[in-house]
Amino acid sequence: MTRYTVNASILLTDLPLLDRPAAARAAGFDAVEFWWPWPATALPSAGEVDEFVAAIDDAGVALTGLNFFAGDMPAGDRGIVNNPSRVDEFTANVDLVVDIAGRTGCRHFNALYGLHDDGVDAEAEATTARANLAHAAAKVGELGGTVLLEPVSGAPAYPLKTAADALGVIEQVGAGNLRLLADFYHLAVNGDDVAHVIAEHAARFGHVQIADAPGRGAPGSGDLPLLDWIAAAQEGGYDGPVGLEYLAGDTDPFAWVNS
Repeated sequence: MTRYTVNASILLTDLPLLDRPAAARAAGFDAVEFWWPWPATALPSAGEVDEFVAAIDDAGVALTGLNFFAGDMPAGDRGIVNNPSRVDEFTANVDLVVDIAGRTGCRHFNALYGLHDDGVDAEAEATTARANLAHAAAKVGELGGTVLLEPVSGAPAYPLKTAADALGVIEQVGAGNLRLLADFYHLAVNGDDVAHVIAEHAARFGHVQIADAPGRGAPGSGDLPLLDWIAAAQEGGYDGPVGLEYLAGDTDPFAWVNS
């Protein structure tokens, strides 16, 4: 049976962030994942981190995934990995992520690549990204962790749009614990052949996330064969959880699970 993990940064948003792990548990799930919970800073206070860890522990759920700091996501940022002027900020954030990993048992960490800045040389961005990804992989690797690299839709300046784009960077970095985050929604919206990606690379997936298209809603709200793709990925060797990273809409966001 597929194990689902609730992305509590996009779902259950009618509740305060620290109440969402318990809400996921009450809805029948035993795992959650989050984008970086503090979009304004790479280094929240120790008290804020303690409260976040306690919310996970108190809810009795596993933290299966956490993003590195990705800049101001609500303002349009999509990562700082490729930003030469923010290397120190990313490096400091990696250390904090490793600390959170040690306290929660989380072992999968999504590193959003970042938008291309027309004022910065593209090769300088790529060189910075490779170095940052190698550093992050080495650090979380000390705990048996995996860094995830994700193609993203809806952001034209984001350089990684297809699985091949992300896999190319992964191969250049050469870290064994840097793996593809296969978000079936983003891949499909960007025009990737998702069935082919699964057939060729499922065993190399570090994580899978889903939302339907059009609309980025729950499975069944659009046209994507998400359950078929999940089954194919599992048959191809992917044995991790599936992240629910979709917009809830006005109805029960989890009604489809038992339908």
